[in-house]
Parts: sequence; C-alpha cells; structure tokens
Amino acid sequence: MYDESFIGQNIDIAAALLKKGEAVAIPTETVYGLAANALNPKAVAKIFHIKQRPTFDPLIIHLPSFDAISDYVYEVPSEFKLLAEKFTPGPITFLLKKKEIINDLVTAGSLYVAVRIPAHPVTLALLNNIDFPLAAPSANPFGYISPTTAKHVADQLGNKVYYILDGGPCDVGLESTIVGMDENGKIEILRKGGLSVENIISVVGNVSVREISSSNPEAPGMLSTHYAPTIPVILGDLSSCTLGADPDRTGILTFRNFLPHISTKHQVVLSPSGNFMDAARNLFSGLRYLDTCPIDVIYAELLPETDLGIAINDRLRRASYKTKS
Repeated sequence: MYDESFIGQNIDIAAALLKKGEAVAIPTETVYGLAANALNPKAVAKIFHIKQRPTFDPLIIHLPSFDAISDYVYEVPSEFKLLAEKFTPGPITFLLKKKEIINDLVTAGSLYVAVRIPAHPVTLALLNNIDFPLAAPSANPFGYISPTTAKHVADQLGNKVYYILDGGPCDVGLESTIVGMDENGKIEILRKGGLSVENIISVVGNVSVREISSSNPEAPGMLSTHYAPTIPVILGDLSSCTLGADPDRTGILTFRNFLPHISTKHQVVLSPSGNFMDAARNLFSGLRYLDTCPIDVIYAELLPETDLGIAINDRLRRASYKTKS
C-alpha cells in the first residue's frame, strides 16, 4: 500500500529531496524513472536497493541539454552530434567514455556511461533546477514491467520512494534506444527502443544492431530476461497456439484484432489501427493489466519487424516464458 500524498507535481519538493541524497520517481517521455544524484554514490546505491537491481546492470544519467554532456564524458563522435541535433531531447541514449566524476557504481565498473536528455517538460524543468545529473533506471522492481504512469510506480514501489513526481502518462512508452560505437568506429545500436532504427539510419547511414546479452551488460537494458509480468507469456501464432485453451483463464495480447473465442476482458489490442506509436505506448500498461487478471497464461503475437515493431518485439521476447510455433 502507499500514501497518495507521495504523488504530486511539485518540482521544488522533488529537487529538495534529490539534493538531500534521496531517490525520487520522475516522468520521462519513455517510462517513469527512479532518480537519484548520479554524482552521489550513496544516493545511487539507494536506486539499486529500492529496485533490487543487480549492481552489474549499469544506469543511464539524464541531463538538461546535450551541451552539458562535455562535463561528464570525453570526446563525442561527430555522428552522435548529428543524432543529438535531430533527436534530442528525445528517446535516444549515447554510450560514451566517462570522466572520473562519474562513479563506477553508475557504470557497473565500465569506462563508458550512458547519457540522455529526456523530452519531458517536467523532468527538464527539474534537471534545470539542480546542478547534477540524475541516474534513473525505470521505476519498477528489477525485471518487472516498466511503469508508464505515476500510479504504476506507486503500485510497484509504494512507500519505498519519498516522492513520485507526476507528469501524466508517458508519450512513448518504451525505453530509449541506446547507441554506441564499435571497435571499428561504426555506430552500433546496443538497445532497441523508442527511436526506430530507420530514424537513426536516416541521419547517419547504415548501423549494426546488437542482440541482447545475458550477463554483465555494457549498457543498460541488455539483459536477456526483463520487463516480465508474473504470469507466463508465450509468443506464437495466436490462432494456433490458443486452440484448446480455456477461454476464461487465458490472456491475449495482440497488435490489431481481438480473438473471437477468448473472453474480451482478458484481451489487450495494442493498436486497432495498426499504429506502431500507439502500440508502443500501450505495451507495458497492457501487460500490466493482463498481469492483474485471473488467468493462467498470456499468449502474445509479435508485430511486423519494422519501425517501433522491432523494439516492441524485443520487449515481448524478453518478457516471454517461451515461444510456441
């Protein structure tokens, strides 16, 4: 349970708590984050403790502008500057060699730190009200579905956080896309997210796309199992894998259409019009809703492998128990 007085829109309260070394939940355009002073190791440690997040999984730091990035990292590749001009503030994160001011706890011992500028007016105002970057992974227990509203944060973390800064529902609904440089100096997408691969290619040309890792990730959000509800999720062709399923104990997550033989109250359609942005915005809230239903299994279908469908499928695969053909 939680006290609703901990949810509010007062940026000054959030800033004061962060300056004292506390953890505060903040809104971004992607998902809600659990934020703390990235330059204060004791404050950063509270993030790991509250989330029960393993310390080998690094964190993203958030800044009010791309110009501020030079205080915390060394050289910024020209390709990253082009991407920043086009897409920041926004759902893109840059992996860059860190300066010593960034503690190893933030980066899980890596020489590189993930940096982004969030496109949410409330959090940008907050960042302009403090003189330090915010380390902020998603504001959920580690491995569970990411929160896209202040209430989701409260339902998951309750009174473990002093304050939840309410900025309304998240516009994007998927974590940011993370880009880095490979050993040959070519751009590599380390995590598929709220900015599509096609958008990045349109600015810098061809890129490589890294598949997820299972341990010791070099960038946030690269673990093979993540974003999972407590009810098993099985991916497959819904028309075949639901044959014989109990219509009252089965949940369905589809892209565009309801299934006629399953109870509609246990179904989530991400976008009846086939809009990828709507589907991304509804993904985590849809999984969260199904996780509260009296069902035994969730069957889900993959989206077309294009646009934001690529990132949505990535989240579904990592949330899934298995794939059924």
